[in-house]
Amino acid sequence: MRLKDIKVDPKTMKLEIDIMNKKDNFAIVVSEGRAKIAELPQHGETKIITHQGKVKRVKWDEGEEF
Repeated sequence: MRLKDIKVDPKTMKLEIDIMNKKDNFAIVVSEGRAKIAELPQHGETKIITHQGKVKRVKWDEGEEF
């Protein structure tokens, strides 16, 4: 699974991420008080699909140039 949970402090509802430890591009998706992180592909698209104001799924379409 590409999406990984990020801990949100329940008292303050804040999240902390050390971006210096991340080498590649990434996206953080937050919905309904939950947060997840995903690395982005080198070549391709990442689509965040929503339904009724909530994140339903994240889809990846990758490719590589010939």
